[in-house]
Amino acid sequence: MTPKVVLAPMEGVVDNLMRDLLSTINPYDLLVTEFVRVVDLPLPDKVFYRLCPELENGGKTPSGTPVRVQLLGQNEEMLAWNANRAIELGSHGVDINFGCPAKLVNRSKGGAALLQYPEQMYRIVKAMRDAVPAEHLVTAKVRLGYEDKSMYMEIADAVAQGGASEIAVHARSKVDGYKPPAYWEYIADIRNKLNIPVIANGEIWSAQDAKRCVEVTGCETVMIGRGAISLPNLAASIKTGEAPYDWRQTLQLMLDYSERELSGRKSTYYPARIKQWFSYLNRQYAEASELFRELRVHKDTQSIVSCLGHAMDNLSAKD
Repeated sequence: MTPKVVLAPMEGVVDNLMRDLLSTINPYDLLVTEFVRVVDLPLPDKVFYRLCPELENGGKTPSGTPVRVQLLGQNEEMLAWNANRAIELGSHGVDINFGCPAKLVNRSKGGAALLQYPEQMYRIVKAMRDAVPAEHLVTAKVRLGYEDKSMYMEIADAVAQGGASEIAVHARSKVDGYKPPAYWEYIADIRNKLNIPVIANGEIWSAQDAKRCVEVTGCETVMIGRGAISLPNLAASIKTGEAPYDWRQTLQLMLDYSERELSGRKSTYYPARIKQWFSYLNRQYAEASELFRELRVHKDTQSIVSCLGHAMDNLSAKD
C-alpha cells in the first residue's frame, strides 16, 4: 500500500518558504504550519496571514498543496474561537498541538505539557470541534505521553472522544524527545482501538522506513518531519518511488531556497536558517558535513551564498 504523506509542523524550520519549496518537488497530500500560539484573546487576522500566507491563495501553496493551520495553547474557549477563524480565512481544517516538547512552550502549559491532563485535552478538542463547521476537519498531533508512555491510550481516547476527525501520533513520549527508536507498535494499538484515522509519525527517514512503518502500524497516512528536511524529496520517494536526490540536486535546491529566502521578509534570518538545514542534511549526505565545515565560519549572507555557489561550481568542474 502506498501511504498518503503529510509534512509535519516543525517550529522554526518549516515556514511558508520551505513549504513552497518542498511542495514543488514532492506530491504531499497536506502540509501543516508552524504553531500559532493562542493565549487569552482572539488573534488578529494578520497573525494567521503571517504564519500561513497560503491563506491568501485559497489555503494552498503555489503548487496547489493544501495547508492546515496548527494552533497551540490551553484556553479552550480561545482555541475554539481562533480555530473557527482559521477556517473562515481558508485553512484546510485546523490542528491542535499536543506534542511540542520545547521547555518554553511546556512551561506555559502548552504542547506536550497537556499530555499529562487528558481531560483538558478532551475539553480543548471538543470546544474546537463544536466551534468549527462539521464539514471541516479538526485534528490533533500528540505524543505517547509526557514522562513515559503509560497513558498513551488515555491520551488518544481523549482526542477521539472530543470529536477529532483524525489524530497524528508521534511515537515517543515528551521525555524521549527525538531520540530513536520510535515506538510504532503503540500506534498500531491506538489505530486498532480508535474509530478515527490515525497518522503515524516518527523515525521515517527513507521510503523503506515508511513502508515498514505502514506494515507495523497499519496506518494509511504517514507524517514526516526531520526526514523531509534531511532528504528533500522524501515524500516523492515514498509515494512514487522516485530516486532519492543526489548531492548536486540537493545543493541546487539550497541555492533555489537561498534565492527565495533573500527576496522574502525573513532574509535577516538566512544565515541561521541555512546552517540549521545543514544540521539535517548531514545525516543523508557526507558532502554536507564537508561543506558545512567551510560554511559555518561565515556569518554574513553574501559569504554563505558565495560558498554554496563555489561548491556547485566545483561539482560542475569535476564533470
